[in-house]
Amino acid sequence: MNQLIISAATEGGSSPSPLMPNVWEMGVVLVGFAVLFFIVVKFIVPMFERTFAERAEAIEGGIAKAEKAQAEASAALEEYKQQLTDARAEANRIREEARAEGAQILADLKAKAAAEAGRITEQAHAQIESERQAAVASLRAEVGTLATTLAERIVGEVLTDDERAARVVDRFLADLETQNAGAAK
Repeated sequence: MNQLIISAATEGGSSPSPLMPNVWEMGVVLVGFAVLFFIVVKFIVPMFERTFAERAEAIEGGIAKAEKAQAEASAALEEYKQQLTDARAEANRIREEARAEGAQILADLKAKAAAEAGRITEQAHAQIESERQAAVASLRAEVGTLATTLAERIVGEVLTDDERAARVVDRFLADLETQNAGAAK
């Protein structure tokens, strides 16, 4: 079998060297490489660069959008904190106003209650005075009747006539005064 390989190699005439490739093959490969290199440089590399630029731009745009959103979120957070602080201050102010208003209402109610108590006391005093005067008038009438009856018994005259009774009572009182005046001397 070795002989077949050796004879096939010697039959072709001049044998090419395995270290030295054929010039035509090298030329075809070089032309193919040059065409392929031209296509890659002319069409494929710009597409890669354009895609890379678009992605870089998209990433930078995304970063810018994220930074903008971060800034807006920070501003919204600060605004929220400010509104919360304002709301707390407003709630405290309203609470203090309510306390002051409650104290004022309480003071007004106390004043009204004191005025009402004074009015009721005045009415009670007026009613007591009225009842006292009515009692005095009633007692005077009774004392007058009893005095007239007593005077009738003492004097011995009937005092049914008002003028006569008044004269008798006056005379009786005058006698009492003279007796008291004589006893006092």
